[in-house]
Amino acid sequence: MLNDYLLPVLVVGGTGLVGGVMLSIAAKYMSVKKDERFDKVRECLPGANCGGCGYAGCDDYAQKILEGAPCNLCNPGGPETAAKLAAVMGVEEEEFVPKYAVVHCGKNCEHTPLGMDYQGVPSCEAASGYFGGKYACKYSCLGFGDCVLACEYDAIHVVNGTAVVDKSKCSGCGQCVKACPKHIIELVPCSKNYYVACSSKDKGPVTRKNCEVGCIACKKCERTCPEGAITVTDFLSHIDYSKCVSCGKCMEVCPTGAIRSCFTAIPVEEPAAEEESPVEPPVAPAGKTVDPPEET
Repeated sequence: MLNDYLLPVLVVGGTGLVGGVMLSIAAKYMSVKKDERFDKVRECLPGANCGGCGYAGCDDYAQKILEGAPCNLCNPGGPETAAKLAAVMGVEEEEFVPKYAVVHCGKNCEHTPLGMDYQGVPSCEAASGYFGGKYACKYSCLGFGDCVLACEYDAIHVVNGTAVVDKSKCSGCGQCVKACPKHIIELVPCSKNYYVACSSKDKGPVTRKNCEVGCIACKKCERTCPEGAITVTDFLSHIDYSKCVSCGKCMEVCPTGAIRSCFTAIPVEEPAAEEESPVEPPVAPAGKTVDPPEET
């Protein structure tokens, strides 16, 4: 009777013992060693997980730094974070290049006609999936403000149907870049003063029909740039910021105004002053008189 219970217990216990020994050996010889510097590098990062560095969050960026990525890619952290990371890694501090967002669309409600009467969910993501949105230009900003909701710094607003970035508030975190379903928001170096406010890849006549201020691929900017920093591909101008010296000549020759300064102020509509309604004199009942109101 005892053997009926003892044998199964010994078998199960022995199997567990052998399995435990094997797992211990595997944990010792097959474990992935963690770099002791990871926690120190991670503590230097702000924890915004914005992706502005080009990686999938602060943890991923910390790991890439240990693998040799530059220490100066964190825009929210700024030069202070870059200096701390360089000290932890024991490398020479690299120059921090701050960036801010620009919206590659310069239209407003007057420049671009509607292509449809969209009455769906007021979201750029939803509207983009419905035949590309409500405007005739299918590359334009949809103006529902998904980027505005994503921004933690109140640095982007929808003005007259198009998202506009307030450079004085933008931290370059890149949340608006990820939120835009049209992919028309880009981070550019703060030292560069000009950008192409258009994303249309239609031919010039089509772009001109759909938007008064779109790039028509005339290549005047390409021929004028002394540094060769601007080229026209896919019927759209592109600026190579590694070559751009911010001379502004491309903006001067652009016939449609598609190339603009990064420092254009956000227009603010002031509320109209309320007009004081005139005080009507009281009407006297029949057979009676009413004294006029006292002047103040």
